[in-house]
Amino acid sequence: MRAGRPLRHTVAVLMTLTSTDTDATDLGYLLHKHPDKVQTFDVSSGRAHVFYPAADADRCTVALLLEVDPVGLVRGKGRTDAFALGQYVNDRPYAASSLFAVALGRVFRTAMAGRCDARPDLAARALPLEIHVPALPCRGGPEVARRLFAPLGWTVTAAPVPLDETVPAWGESRYVDLRLAGEVRLADALNHLYVLLPVLDDAKHYWVSPDEVDKLIRAGDGWLAGHPDRELITRRYLARQRRLVAQAVARLAEVDDTEPEALDYDVPADGEGVPARRVPLAQARRDGVLEVLKKAGATTVLDLGCGEGALVKALAEDPAFTRVVGVDVSHRALEAANWRLWKGRLPDRVRERVELRQSSATYRDARNAGFDAAVLMEVIEHLDPPRLPALERSVFGYAQPGTVVVTTPNVEYNVRYPDLPAGATRHRDHRFEWTRAQFRAWADAVATRYGYTVSYLPIGPEDEELGPPTQLAVFARGGAA
Repeated sequence: MRAGRPLRHTVAVLMTLTSTDTDATDLGYLLHKHPDKVQTFDVSSGRAHVFYPAADADRCTVALLLEVDPVGLVRGKGRTDAFALGQYVNDRPYAASSLFAVALGRVFRTAMAGRCDARPDLAARALPLEIHVPALPCRGGPEVARRLFAPLGWTVTAAPVPLDETVPAWGESRYVDLRLAGEVRLADALNHLYVLLPVLDDAKHYWVSPDEVDKLIRAGDGWLAGHPDRELITRRYLARQRRLVAQAVARLAEVDDTEPEALDYDVPADGEGVPARRVPLAQARRDGVLEVLKKAGATTVLDLGCGEGALVKALAEDPAFTRVVGVDVSHRALEAANWRLWKGRLPDRVRERVELRQSSATYRDARNAGFDAAVLMEVIEHLDPPRLPALERSVFGYAQPGTVVVTTPNVEYNVRYPDLPAGATRHRDHRFEWTRAQFRAWADAVATRYGYTVSYLPIGPEDEELGPPTQLAVFARGGAA
């Protein structure tokens, strides 16, 4: 007991993670937890303990034990539930719920980020891992557990837990005994658990704020966007709060705010009989911009309104570009972009060519001058129309890059999105969306005023009547675009 505090009854939740890699005790380096020590951490729900039941060269197991304090969870909450006893008598101390996921993130934060200064090679490599969660509430039963974990490379064993082993007639409980096995990078394994344990429980035992969207995007980087049950995971993780779910789905898809499937398009089978595949419009947009920049011979690129850094990362990974600078007015977006670059484990020699900084495309900034090319990808439609002249002056009149690439939605194509209400914009923050004629009128006028020539390219499937979903303009200073 701690001094000045009464002893309370607490119960434990246990998870074990085992590595069978060569020199398996290297797991301690990755987790930043020494196999010879027992460590205790204060968490919001109680205390978490980390220890190693086994630590041999051929097999190393770490255990996470969470002591949940059911009284402490409700002390000072001022609740007036009709069933007040339900605040104290529940499964939170016994099962791996969202509280356990929070403790996991607190205790293994550095490992979840994929950082291991002592063994960076080990952190980047897939390891043979086994995970055991003996008591996991699972809405939908074992099949849902298999649906969520199997696409991520895990072999899944989810055995229903009986209500009472001594009374078979009572049947099965809503809990499963979950075992996972596979060759997975440790950081990915921890992030899978962090997201999917509360998803399977289908309950959040704390307030779900807008910050939860950021947590989901960070933990789901590299795997959630392509998961076949992405929508189910997102809805459950965000407690079915429609506004938050819409934000998360849009960010995961890196497209506009309609359903991501509606904004994808088919690439026809080629002459060799390769089957068609679904290509996200955001990917087609990035690919189109990259192709234009390479054709222009640009090696230094300024990404204005870089957002969360998807294009910056694509540019950084291409050796044709020797300097890449991402600029955004949003500090939060730049934090996300920085995390994307770091999470992508870009080599140091690549990251040295990349810079992120806070600034506005509508203001003069001497640091924005001297680039071969500037990109405004899905940016202009987020500005109030009276602010467009300021952007034109700062980019075309002051920074004066040799090439400027601008993309924006084609509003005529919106009728092809069945889930987009008539008259609605693709994103709630869009101040306008232009027809092809409106976009060309604006771009032609800008080119004339500032000494550029301009040409136009389609992005996405080009409808015979309505044109492409995204329109792209290439401005070339003093020459043919």
